Amino acid sequence: MIRVVLAEDQGMVRGALASLLNLEPDIEVVGEAADGEEAAEVVARARPDIVLLDIEMPGAGGLAAAAAITRRTPGCRVMILTTFGRPGYLRTAMEAGAVAFLVKDSPARELAAAIRRVHAGERVIDPALAAAALSAGPNPLSARERDVLSAAADGSTIGDIAGRLHLSEGTVRNYLSSAIQKTHARNRIEAVRRARTQGWL
Repeated sequence: MIRVVLAEDQGMVRGALASLLNLEPDIEVVGEAADGEEAAEVVARARPDIVLLDIEMPGAGGLAAAAAITRRTPGCRVMILTTFGRPGYLRTAMEAGAVAFLVKDSPARELAAAIRRVHAGERVIDPALAAAALSAGPNPLSARERDVLSAAADGSTIGDIAGRLHLSEGTVRNYLSSAIQKTHARNRIEAVRRARTQGWL
């Protein structure tokens, strides 16, 4: 049997996925989690062959969980299953140790087939997303530019962002200006939107 842990914050979706996978003769769901932190704990306890992670979860999301699980439980192979098929997410997921990246609108039978392929040692990447990631190139934003742009996403003032990130207001302005330039945006609101669309934030 291929032992699988599911991490998905929407209970109904998680339950439906578990039911579908448990119908397969060679797949058994041995644990479930509602966020990334819980996923890492369940994986450490259940020692599955594969963990299926959603990206957008409360607290530690799927990308942070992928890195933690790869580090703590190296025998477990990480698959990302997400609604958000963004090129930047794919690159970040691979860097975090994921070996598969699938979007949720794929047919259910493809998910079971992908689990078997990953268990056999293959990498499984949504082909359209792989092509988009290659054409998009790497994330142009530095870690600090991402921090400042994320902090600006809720409309915070320069002073608020500076206080929150323990930076000077001039430094915040410089990071924002650089992020706006790198995303080819006209202002920080557009820079946030473009960075999110690409999966860079």
